Amino acid sequence: MLKSYLKKIHEVASRGDAREESYYSALEDLLKEYAESTNKKNIHITTLPKKTEAGNPDFRIWDGKQHIVGYIEAKAPSIEHLDQIQTSKQLKRYLHTFPNLILTNFFEFRLYCNGMLIEKVRIANPFVIHELKTVPPVEKEKEFIKLLEKFFSFSLPKVYNAKTLAIELAKRTRFLRDEVITQELKEEATQGTGFISGSLPLPS
Repeated sequence: MLKSYLKKIHEVASRGDAREESYYSALEDLLKEYAESTNKKNIHITTLPKKTEAGNPDFRIWDGKQHIVGYIEAKAPSIEHLDQIQTSKQLKRYLHTFPNLILTNFFEFRLYCNGMLIEKVRIANPFVIHELKTVPPVEKEKEFIKLLEKFFSFSLPKVYNAKTLAIELAKRTRFLRDEVITQELKEEATQGTGFISGSLPLPS
């Protein structure tokens, strides 16, 4: 899978006139191949999707209906160090808005979940393509597959209608209720006090 992908990246780079968007089809093919190989059905990949409130990431991965898997922001392969991109205003805005995001320069892939960097994998050395003018060997394929597994396992409703919003609020309400009950039970067990049993400490 990655061998074929890197071969396509090399072919595009070797033309000498490629820009960032020239590599999109290679990445799209890679994502589709992964989805098919893991039997993930109804996966749709939109390149250059319509603008969102936070901007316009380069890829949107979704089920074609209601649920969004995540977004991918791609940078040109010539940008070998993504640390400077990670601290940019654009990416900070994306991380604040999108709970499942990949940042990539087509060689290194960084996965962010709820604004936090959780996985980082470089699948090949860009020096081999840029300077040696050949297809680079694959690196850390297992780690890359693990990163994709985490990315594709995420699902977010495209739009919160009244029903989905009520479900999400109910989840949070139940969580808070359970947390309060758990805490009250602990206090009752250790101190003999708590609002659940209706008992209050008597004044001395």
